[in-house]
Amino acid sequence: MEAKPKSEHLLALKVMRLTRPTLASPIIVSCDSTDLPGNTLNNELKNDITALQGMETLAVGQFMMLPQSFGNIYLGEIFSSYLCVHNGSSQLVKDVIVKADLQTSSQRIPLSGHNVEPKELAPDSTVDEVIHHEVKEIGTHILVCEVTYTPTSPVASPLSFRKFFKFQVVKPLDVKTKVYNAESDDVYLEAQIQNQTAGPICLEKVVLESSHLFSVTTLNTNPEGESIYGRVNVLDSGSSRQYLYCLTPQPNVSKDSKTGNPIYATNIGKLDIVWRSNLGERGRLQTSQLLRVVPDFGDLRVKMRDIPSKAFLEKPVNFKCHIVNTSERSMDIMLGLESNNSLAWCGVSERVIGNLRSGASCDIPLCLIPLDTGLVTISGLKLVDTFLKRVYDYDDLAQIFVYQDQSV
Repeated sequence: MEAKPKSEHLLALKVMRLTRPTLASPIIVSCDSTDLPGNTLNNELKNDITALQGMETLAVGQFMMLPQSFGNIYLGEIFSSYLCVHNGSSQLVKDVIVKADLQTSSQRIPLSGHNVEPKELAPDSTVDEVIHHEVKEIGTHILVCEVTYTPTSPVASPLSFRKFFKFQVVKPLDVKTKVYNAESDDVYLEAQIQNQTAGPICLEKVVLESSHLFSVTTLNTNPEGESIYGRVNVLDSGSSRQYLYCLTPQPNVSKDSKTGNPIYATNIGKLDIVWRSNLGERGRLQTSQLLRVVPDFGDLRVKMRDIPSKAFLEKPVNFKCHIVNTSERSMDIMLGLESNNSLAWCGVSERVIGNLRSGASCDIPLCLIPLDTGLVTISGLKLVDTFLKRVYDYDDLAQIFVYQDQSV
């Protein structure tokens, strides 16, 4: 684009966005050979110089086409622009300074760094500069270019003019996340990434950078360590990819100074996404810090330990019941067991656990016998606070798959 000041100036400013070209696509107008036009339209399409021979109807071009305007820029891309100041007069111009700033809704960013020192510009000469900036805000951006110079006439005073070039920065990817808290204290993060650009992109990297309180394991690879989406992860416009990560808390979890209970971290990290357009332009997007809702376990937390994932019909299953006092007071606890149609508890149905201070835990050995095949839910366990006479029921502690016989 060329900036022409309202008044006549000795210098002219040209600004051009630097970007990769696109492939010119042919206009497809085709029909069946039995239709009235016959092969006329198909022959014209084959003669189109922009069409790729042999694949005329796929809208695949074979010629590069330079962009005609600034166009839209996607968040995370590198905005590159070429600034050129040309002296079209017949006299020498002194003290030429070219400045470029990028104005956003929240800040003004200086971009020029090479032509801030005054220079002389002879007739028919130019001074130019290439500026780069990684856009990190969505919305309207204005490139402000200012040229200052002094003519060589004896009574000349410094002159200047400014020009403004507006463009939009839009969101390339729509990232939606869901966080799940597991009974094992692990945290599962599900991320859905949708391509909102006008064309296909290649997801080069999708990584979860966890906080220092977690260690992360990606669940998006096969047993050989390869991505489940293949070596080249091409994502068409409007299409989505889903990623799953498991975050395990670090062993040195801090504890509350009063109760001694663990302090669960809410900050789990952020996603770092790198993509490339169909001609290799690179973009990068980082989400803000992802948060989770800390699970509320109530006064008592119960989870199963050393429980197998499968069992056999009418064969005993031994495991441990881990009980944690998450309240702020000591509790005298009694444990009760109640059988049902799917399982039968072995041993005494009621037992006294005793005093459990705040933040303390204990492991109670338990044994059950499955009475039904398939997926069986462990239920029928209750804890009683003998002081307050409060009953805590637990009917969905874990699940095991029960087989008919041991030949499986």
